[in-house]
Amino acid sequence: MNVTEVNIPREDVRKLLGTMNGDPAILYLYIQCGNDPADAAAALNFSTGRLDCAAATLRQLGLWPEPKKSMIPMGERPNYNERDVMEAMNSDQSFRSLYGEVQRVLGKTLNVEELKILLSFTRYLGMSPDVIAVLVYYCKDRARQKGGRAPALRTIEKEAYAWAEMGIDTMEEAAAYIQRKNAQNTRVEHVKHLLQIHGRKLTPAEERYAAAWAEMGFEDGAITHAYERTCINTGGLKWPYMNSILKRWHEAGLHTLEQIRTGDQKNTPRTERRDLDADELAAITRMMQED
Repeated sequence: MNVTEVNIPREDVRKLLGTMNGDPAILYLYIQCGNDPADAAAALNFSTGRLDCAAATLRQLGLWPEPKKSMIPMGERPNYNERDVMEAMNSDQSFRSLYGEVQRVLGKTLNVEELKILLSFTRYLGMSPDVIAVLVYYCKDRARQKGGRAPALRTIEKEAYAWAEMGIDTMEEAAAYIQRKNAQNTRVEHVKHLLQIHGRKLTPAEERYAAAWAEMGFEDGAITHAYERTCINTGGLKWPYMNSILKRWHEAGLHTLEQIRTGDQKNTPRTERRDLDADELAAITRMMQED
């Protein structure tokens, strides 16, 4: 195994720590030392399944040497008809089994239009029945966590295209993605608590803000500090204003309360004491008018 001095970007460290799993970090370090990923299983004493899961996680994090390519074919999306569905039901045992499993998970009978969507997952996106089943489970569980009913196939279709765009086509990659999203959701709920939001769910826009801050890797004290500054300067929780604060800190590499308070001499004074720019002043004016 080749071992050398490696400089790891802080952003990569935050991503790896966010997985709460040592295997992706070990594989990442192995690759960063200039070793061939093809030799990783033997060098690290990883089983094939363990290596595949670690590699899938690195791909999800954007830390794999070669980015995963989109599974969405070039050209116009095909239009499947009722005949296509009937042929698949009569001649494709795996599709029949998938149809039955999806119906069982969603607790309803799929109509022809929904079967066309399901057929597009296998034929157009090239997803395996196992991965599709995991996708449906994931979408149903996400809807349950939000207090909703079982998702419609149209909703699942949007997620399927997102998976295809990310190149998720194996069980290991699906598992890595779900693990990462679950960790992110846990962090979003924690951010919600830090912002003293109780008794209601976040709106989709609020959730996107909280998820972005979680991805940036801020510690609790930094988020609380940004929240306090926002309330003092605007009279309440103004999400765009707080986002502008956190984005500046993130760009300056400041993610803990200590870094923000003391920080790098080149960054801290500028970040902490600069005047608001025209866009931020306009945003605050609009928010005050909305109130």
